Amino acid sequence: MKPIQKYIPGLLLTAVLAVISNSISSLLPHGIISGSVIALLLGMLMNPVFSKYSLLSAGVRFSAKGILRLAIILMGLTLSFTQVIQVGKFSLLVMCFTLFTAFGGGYLLGRLLKVNWKLSGLISAGTGICGGSAVAAIAPVIKAQDRDVAYAISATFIFDVLMVILFPLAGSALGMTDMGFGLWAGTAVNDTSSVVAAGYAFSDAAGAYSVIVKLTRTLSIIPAVLAFSYIHSRANQREGGASKVSISGIFPYFILLFLAMVAVKSTGLVPEAVGQGIGQGSKFLMVMALGGIGLKTNFKELSHSGFKPMVLGFSVSALVVLVSLLIQVILGQV
Repeated sequence: MKPIQKYIPGLLLTAVLAVISNSISSLLPHGIISGSVIALLLGMLMNPVFSKYSLLSAGVRFSAKGILRLAIILMGLTLSFTQVIQVGKFSLLVMCFTLFTAFGGGYLLGRLLKVNWKLSGLISAGTGICGGSAVAAIAPVIKAQDRDVAYAISATFIFDVLMVILFPLAGSALGMTDMGFGLWAGTAVNDTSSVVAAGYAFSDAAGAYSVIVKLTRTLSIIPAVLAFSYIHSRANQREGGASKVSISGIFPYFILLFLAMVAVKSTGLVPEAVGQGIGQGSKFLMVMALGGIGLKTNFKELSHSGFKPMVLGFSVSALVVLVSLLIQVILGQV
């Protein structure tokens, strides 16, 4: 089989899986479970059957790595630096506290529960930044195993499902304003689809604000990827006995391209329709990539991690929810 042709069967499989997953997601209220999560779970269910066919392996591997990075790069055209200005310094203050809670709390609880640092870091990123997208962006730079990626996304997804139901009820009980609730949902709920579902369940105004906050929160992928690249490189250097870390060696090229796309979007030269179209394409590619990761992940291997990572995911998510609300209370916004 020619070099390019060997990728086609696996790519077609992940593309079909993405279409099916998005279709299932669209049938759910507010798309409460994103296509990415559904593709990951369906892929894992299909692994025992399709892993037997070597014809599919090259394309599935490419989806899990190459397509994943392309999706992240294109995602940059859905964001802009002007969003940071729009949400205001108050929103950024709350985000700083929630990000510190996610990564600081995740590190300490991960050490306490004896969860390996890569899985702990992925769970923290998924909780603090943007669910599956953040996990997928960081996983390649720390060379995380597919089962760690699957576990991290699963841990944050289960908590999100609960939050979509409980957040609007809690917001009403607390008498929160539309802006206050939008900020709470945008900084504390993980996956974008779950933020949309929770925000608009409260009110249209809260939903719109929560989406802006969530998209701005996504920009923290950039420093997070760089930080984890450095941590991973340092860990490798210690194991190899070397003492120097090369910045050029740890800087992931795809995050540079992601940043370039954000800069292009920030100029305002990209027509809104074009940006939306590319954004939809990026989301589809992300679903394909996570479907590929699922197809490479076996449930038996996933079970070896035990319940500790799930406990870690729930604990960190709960801390972020409480800290986001607490900061608003202290600043008199609730």
